[in-house]
Amino acid sequence: MTTTSAAKKNDIQKLQRAIVDGLEDVKAQDIVVFDTEDLSALFERVVVASGTSNRQTKALASSVSDAVRKAGFQKPRLEGEANGEWIIVDCGQAVVHVMQPSFRAYYNLEELWGEKPVRLKLGVAKPAPVTKAPVAASAAKPATTLRRSNAAKIGVAEAFPSRAQVAKTAAAHAAAAKRDAGKAATAKATPAKTAARKSATSATPITKVVVALKKTVAKKAATPAKKVAAKKVAAKKSAPRQA
Repeated sequence: MTTTSAAKKNDIQKLQRAIVDGLEDVKAQDIVVFDTEDLSALFERVVVASGTSNRQTKALASSVSDAVRKAGFQKPRLEGEANGEWIIVDCGQAVVHVMQPSFRAYYNLEELWGEKPVRLKLGVAKPAPVTKAPVAASAAKPATTLRRSNAAKIGVAEAFPSRAQVAKTAAAHAAAAKRDAGKAATAKATPAKTAARKSATSATPITKVVVALKKTVAKKAATPAKKVAAKKVAAKKSAPRQA
């Protein structure tokens, strides 16, 4: 009897650990576990966790299902996946409620099942796989051979530059020459443009200037005459008609 009880307890703890690991893998928020052995004959653990969106709650439920199956338990049954606001994962001995924060606050499952909270070790670091450091290819060669080969490579590189280096140097020289030629052309063109602008201004015919002045004077002289004519018309309109 004692052996059966211990095995059952181990199974529950193993299932509980798998559920919590599945929730942590998808960054679930506010994970809590309650011991419901004395409250219900149907299951012995209730797990509540939050997801911030429909997408995350669905991912959390799927992660829990995969973790439970990998731990050697039967595939859980899922309910509420359609909308993702509240998904129930039935793992047999444990029931997981994956809820969005607003639904969790409204239904307050902690008040219903939270008589015996279970302490959890959250964020347990999983051991990283041990990998052997790759052996460098150069380690297989003797040091004297490496020194000779490196010296030979350096000597060849200094004495005979590669085609790519030659092409790169030639392109740099060509770009510098083009840049210098552009600067020289700009320096020569600036005085020429200024002189041309001045000559164009000075070459304006004097007749155009005279005509412009005459038009301005005529316009100013015509202004008083127009005002007098306008006053006469206004006086005629305002004068009483004779019978």
